[in-house]
Amino acid sequence: MKRIFLVLLATAFMFTGCSNKKAESKVQKKSLAVFVPGIMADSPIYAKLAEGAQKAVEEYNKDKSDAEKADIYVMEAGTNQAEWGPKITSLAATGKYDVIISSNPSLPGLVEPICNQFPKQKFILLDAEMSGNDKVFTVAYEQTEEAYLTGYIAGLMSKNHKVALVAAQDYPAMNNVLYPNFERGAKDAVEGTTCDYRVVGNWYDASKGMEISESLIKTGVDVILPICGGASQGVIASAVNNGTYITWFDSNGFSKAPGTIISSAMVVQDKMTFEVTMKYLKDSVNWGTAEKAGLKEGYIEFIEDDPLYIETVPEDVRAKMNALIKELQSK
Repeated sequence: MKRIFLVLLATAFMFTGCSNKKAESKVQKKSLAVFVPGIMADSPIYAKLAEGAQKAVEEYNKDKSDAEKADIYVMEAGTNQAEWGPKITSLAATGKYDVIISSNPSLPGLVEPICNQFPKQKFILLDAEMSGNDKVFTVAYEQTEEAYLTGYIAGLMSKNHKVALVAAQDYPAMNNVLYPNFERGAKDAVEGTTCDYRVVGNWYDASKGMEISESLIKTGVDVILPICGGASQGVIASAVNNGTYITWFDSNGFSKAPGTIISSAMVVQDKMTFEVTMKYLKDSVNWGTAEKAGLKEGYIEFIEDDPLYIETVPEDVRAKMNALIKELQSK
């Protein structure tokens, strides 16, 4: 009898062990990568991308066992746009990450062939638009509003009725959304305002940014919007030296040059990244769809409460901007 009992006990242990192994195998450890198409130190919007994703993972992991905790990896791809495609392809080729999260209007074109090459790889792309691919989810910011508001205050603050946008490069969102709506805003603010457009050629050459700014100021331009990464530092230095104005994009930039920067319009990237990362972690992403988020939803913000904005911009201009923001939010 003792021998039979021991056999039964050993058999029960075997089945229990197998059961536990099966239970452990069911634990799907989530793993994601943040692909930064640039350098976080030069681009607050990309720093916010990583920050939002990391915060979501920390929140998700709080009540999870070690076996269930999600992993996150952040990769900075640098400012050379030609390298983004090969680098994000290499990231997907590792097979380590269930989803790659990134943010840039150019990314849908880069990830489409990757989806065919690596069919298990999924992507969440912010500041981008793509639908119909069941491996991709996108959120496009209503940057029409951001650019229009920035152009409007530039038009109101320009004494010479000449404004300009200095871009790092030509790309679809710049040519089709940002510049046209910046120009439209400036002209709607003050009839007869002209808007120039110049390209640095990269996202880092501050000397080139300064050179372009100096040439614009010589033509009478007195308000410039730089969207050119590290090259913006040269544009700011030129504006400070010449007593002209800068409008800022995608972050709160007032402290970069107090008295020179007259506005800051931004996308609330950290909030959006946190929310979409949590959707992925909770398996609630609606893959294959494209969403939009703007001023009304709280993902585009024109900063009105910064003391430097209040000190630098006249009250009547601030009142006009406040009325315009409320009008856009009501639509």
